[in-house]
Amino acid sequence: MVGGCDVFGGAAGGLLFNVLYDVLKELISKSMIYRPLLQNILSALDSYGPLIKQIEASNEELGLPQEEVANFKAHMENGIEIVRKCSKVRKWNIYKKYKYANKLLGWESALVRQLNLLKAQGVRDGKQTLVSVKTIERVVTGIETSSIFLEAEVEHIATTSRHMEKTLSGVEMRSGDIVEGMCRIEDRIETSSCIVEAGFKRIEDRLDTRNGAKVGAWSVVPELAQFTVGLDEPLKELKMKFFKDGVSMLVVTAPGGCGKTTLATKFCQDEQVKGKFKNNIFFVTVSNTPNLSLIVQELYQRKGSQVPVFQDELTAVKWLQTFLKEEGQHPLLLVLDDIWSGSESLLDKFQFEMPDYKILVTSRSEFPRFGSSYHLRSLDYDNAMKLFHHSASLGDKSSHIPAYLSRQIVEGCKGFPLAITVAGGSLCGQSIEIWQERLIEWSKGSSILDSETELLLRLQSSLVVSDKETAIIRECFLDLGSFPEDQRIPVAALIDMWTESYDQLDEDTLCVAYLHRLTNRSLANLVVTRKDQRQGDGYYSEHFVTQHDLLRELAIYETRQSDPGHRERLIINITGDNIPKWWSEKKYKSMKARLLSISTDGNFSSKWHHMELPEAEVLVLNFQTKNYALPKFVDTMHKLKVLIVTNYGFSPAELSNIPLLALLSHLKRIRLERVSIPSITKNPIQLVGLKKISLFMCTIGKAFSDGSIQISYAFPNLEEISIDYCNDLVEMPADLCDLIHLRKLSVTNSHKLLALPEEIGKLEKLELLRLRSCTDLAQLPGSSRNLKKLIFLDISYCFSIKELPDIGEMSSLRKLNMRECSRLQEVPVSVLDLEHLEEVICDDETRNLWEPFLPLANTKIVVEKENINLNWLHKLQS
Repeated sequence: MVGGCDVFGGAAGGLLFNVLYDVLKELISKSMIYRPLLQNILSALDSYGPLIKQIEASNEELGLPQEEVANFKAHMENGIEIVRKCSKVRKWNIYKKYKYANKLLGWESALVRQLNLLKAQGVRDGKQTLVSVKTIERVVTGIETSSIFLEAEVEHIATTSRHMEKTLSGVEMRSGDIVEGMCRIEDRIETSSCIVEAGFKRIEDRLDTRNGAKVGAWSVVPELAQFTVGLDEPLKELKMKFFKDGVSMLVVTAPGGCGKTTLATKFCQDEQVKGKFKNNIFFVTVSNTPNLSLIVQELYQRKGSQVPVFQDELTAVKWLQTFLKEEGQHPLLLVLDDIWSGSESLLDKFQFEMPDYKILVTSRSEFPRFGSSYHLRSLDYDNAMKLFHHSASLGDKSSHIPAYLSRQIVEGCKGFPLAITVAGGSLCGQSIEIWQERLIEWSKGSSILDSETELLLRLQSSLVVSDKETAIIRECFLDLGSFPEDQRIPVAALIDMWTESYDQLDEDTLCVAYLHRLTNRSLANLVVTRKDQRQGDGYYSEHFVTQHDLLRELAIYETRQSDPGHRERLIINITGDNIPKWWSEKKYKSMKARLLSISTDGNFSSKWHHMELPEAEVLVLNFQTKNYALPKFVDTMHKLKVLIVTNYGFSPAELSNIPLLALLSHLKRIRLERVSIPSITKNPIQLVGLKKISLFMCTIGKAFSDGSIQISYAFPNLEEISIDYCNDLVEMPADLCDLIHLRKLSVTNSHKLLALPEEIGKLEKLELLRLRSCTDLAQLPGSSRNLKKLIFLDISYCFSIKELPDIGEMSSLRKLNMRECSRLQEVPVSVLDLEHLEEVICDDETRNLWEPFLPLANTKIVVEKENINLNWLHKLQS
């Protein structure tokens, strides 16, 4: 603690620093209103104090004028005045409460700015002062990292911060350039401050963060499964082997489905390991077709740096070496998960002689040239039985299952956790006859589980169809094979596929219900990354599906039981331009596939061979290149209903051959991810049958605002628009209001969106308006009161909205989500006219705005607590 020490060595600034410190402590002890925020500032002063003393001492030693810290001292005086005024604010005075909260936040941001200016002065002073500057930088990064936990602005803040760190490393850089960069940081900090303003309680998480709780969240490892068994002893053995002197790389090897990734995850979360490597742990999934450029880009993104672009692999290697040198200044742990046989050349590129730099590899293969391996054993009988009982939910309600059946099932799984989990999930709640049937099926195959093929056969038996429900579950499971290995599958994409493919799944919620059934059977994992707890509101843009490699292989294996020309699902993976032989030789005149999925890598040239696909209804295109052309054979897909185009690279791609889509009269849904929208508008088309368009992490540019895309002409019958994480979207096109059939408009996590079209009230059929996390959106157009059929209005996390229009005229409104609208001053009196309003979702602060109207006869006010969820930080780009 700085306490009563004279930070400025007797200077006036030191007295001011101490006065402010004492006033803060006194107010914290007396006031509940600002306590978390004041504690946050106090903690910052604890960190800054020794540093300011060091700068003062350096100036004195170098003979520099004391006036250089004059601005900082003046800022201390201003802080004392603000804090004293805060002490006079009463709890019931909401206006003044927020007024002085904003002043405190502004003062805190300005404090960071003052210290950044001292950094620029420190560059001039040479290496000694530069050490002090970097100390300040670490504190500033702590503040920025705390905001990372609260909002997706992390990419902008962290990128700019890393850019400034590189700038400071060049001593010859002009001070003016540094100040300009600091201003960019300031802009982002101000946006993030809105998040802090949204709830004082969440600021406590920032204090935890600064004290060491998950700082550096970009290096976050996957979440550990809720129930694991049999890993304590392997973890102990792995640590002993890994921390031996001279061991720089260790390979955890075992057959697929043995729990290698789970062990590596548990290893990274071990207290001894975290104590050694702190926040310098990077967990990267490599998979079957490794792309070094993407791996290096992911590492830079994980550490919050600007993501570099590589022209070739040689450049990527140089950037990798730079990354290792920078991060290797402290103990560094790199986990390379799922390395495949033949990847020795890739491992070579990660080897770098540095003290305390270690690599943990998981693989189904051994790599003797890189040192010893740790062989992960399968589960012993007792642990296998524990896992099976958990997976099959065997308890008092399942006592009718004889013990010998459980024993035989477990023995048949040979200790493979994946096989045990899937078998248990598929048998949960089933009759004795189903259990016996499973054993009979297994007895027809090999009695010894000695290969992954045998494991696949065990897993395959879990897909046996016994009724209509399991038939749909099987079909949904097979569809998951349409997406690349080790990539998160957006639930929104699956909804688009399934609602148009299966009559039983014609609603979004039904699709998600079947995803839960897949999860219950351990055939997939449903990951929800949204930061609030509310479910069932139809918002699935932050729901993803992950799947074990072997389960994906099983899905693809099942689809390949017939020749390519007659498969219902045609799943093609292309490396470079090496297309399958049957395709290049035109073995089949016409393909029968209902679903076509093509995945290409970064070396694909978009040179397509012809193919006839008259029965195809779903087309899934996965690629990694900067430029990508839709295959020309799309014009043969006359029954196509769904098009999903996903760029797995880091930069939005230019898309060509768009006019081909105009020939598809049955096309109803289009989903584009990481695509440049201006590239599409170069060739305007009209899609009369299109019902829904989804844009995820796309570059909008000025395509909407300059009129280069006439949305009402291009999609005259559009019923649903979903725009998510399109960070350069500033305004929606005015002719959006001419989409007379539009029922759902969802614009989420688009932080630069400033306004909606003034005539949005013309959308007479609109039932859903979701503007979640549009942090710069200041107001709703006055005409929105005319949305008479609107059922659900979601303005949650819209921190800049200060007032609402006369929503009392929205006569059909049933649900309103306004949590974390922290600048909203009041709700209009006309809310009393909302006869059908059933639920209002608030936080503690926005609930107070409803106090004058309570109780409401038919309306439930729901106050939800914040659930800080960091799942989205792990591989957001996937």
